[in-house]
Amino acid sequence: MMLLIAHWDKQISTCEPIDISLPLVPNGKNVNCYNAEEPTAETIRLGNFIGSVAEGGSCNYQRLHLTPHGNGTHTECYGHISDDGATIHQCLRKFLFMARLVSIAPLPQSNGDCCIMPEQLAPVIEKNPPEALLVRTLPNPEEKKTRRYSGTNPPYFHPECGKQLAAAKVEHLLCDLPSVDKEQDGGKLLMHRYFWQYPHATRSHCTITELIYVPDCIPDGEYLLQLNIMSLMLDASPSKPVLYALK
Repeated sequence: MMLLIAHWDKQISTCEPIDISLPLVPNGKNVNCYNAEEPTAETIRLGNFIGSVAEGGSCNYQRLHLTPHGNGTHTECYGHISDDGATIHQCLRKFLFMARLVSIAPLPQSNGDCCIMPEQLAPVIEKNPPEALLVRTLPNPEEKKTRRYSGTNPPYFHPECGKQLAAAKVEHLLCDLPSVDKEQDGGKLLMHRYFWQYPHATRSHCTITELIYVPDCIPDGEYLLQLNIMSLMLDASPSKPVLYALK
């Protein structure tokens, strides 16, 4: 099926989705950060009922344990840094966005960190800034899919990038990093705060999605983004961002 995108006079094929989420593998090998417990699935047993066909049950019935911020691709709202109970279900009310994918190699800093810098973002958002910006960091090995990030001080966005993106009215930021902020920053979370402009002019409809994975075979450029979440009344949800190429 082909759909006309009037804004850019383009078409997409809904038969060619590009899933850039990391699948969760209960009791298996997954990406992990912030010392989160591994996602697990437990077979439900109630009296004579066994929720496992493999064990002779009539159907599979399991309990899932996971931590959205530490296990796989997730999308978060400003409720991540607020005390007002804001949830991703309330904040994300649209799910299709014009998006731009860019590849950026974080720059080494004098303190040994690696950061995505404002000057790296400027060329890709100065003209016709997109509703959603997707950042693929370089290098981009497939090992990212199962990387153990805890205690490794992974790359992050310089806090000023948050102000820059907010000024350009980029509403949704997606990246393959465990956090847009430094792993240990004393709880400042400045990139988050500047992006959401919290608490003084909060952009409550905007989201940050972390731990995506975009294979090298997907070229930089313009896409339609479908941002799928669970209907969770929490600050974040496991998510499934999907791209569609514009033709």
